[in-house]
Amino acid sequence: MNKVEPIDLPVTWQDIHRLSKELGQKLLPLHQNQPFKGVVAVTRGGLVPACLVAREMGIRTIETIAVSSYDAQNQRELSVLKAADAAGDGAGWLVVDDLSDTGNTFRALRNILPKGHFACLYVKPDGKPMADSYVTEVTQNTWIFLPWEDQEFPPHIHAQIGTHLD
Repeated sequence: MNKVEPIDLPVTWQDIHRLSKELGQKLLPLHQNQPFKGVVAVTRGGLVPACLVAREMGIRTIETIAVSSYDAQNQRELSVLKAADAAGDGAGWLVVDDLSDTGNTFRALRNILPKGHFACLYVKPDGKPMADSYVTEVTQNTWIFLPWEDQEFPPHIHAQIGTHLD
């Protein structure tokens, strides 16, 4: 069996800003047709994109749902650390995360916010069925290095893009 080598995708703050604005523009017709009550940011990865998407769409109400599903680079069972109580069942709410990788986070959150609209910047094939809207599709073997995780970048990524918080 051939082992598929991972693909590194280092992402800059500018990339996040551009993709978040693009996601906001993509969602704007939905918002104009039936305005979202607010945005639910999936912490931690969805915080920055949610803020930028909300700003792009003119939405001022932002709620958070705190989940934990990764331990370093290993997935484990998802646990909700803080609920998004204001969002109820998600009706009229936009749920934003940075990535739908396996779909496990969005799948679990759909049980909590079944009527929400789920959106992300990046989607992988396994996570695509759980995302209602996204900007960029990448392969399942792509490892995305997000700018807020730079202290955890492996040396070869630091060498490629440098460090900005050291």
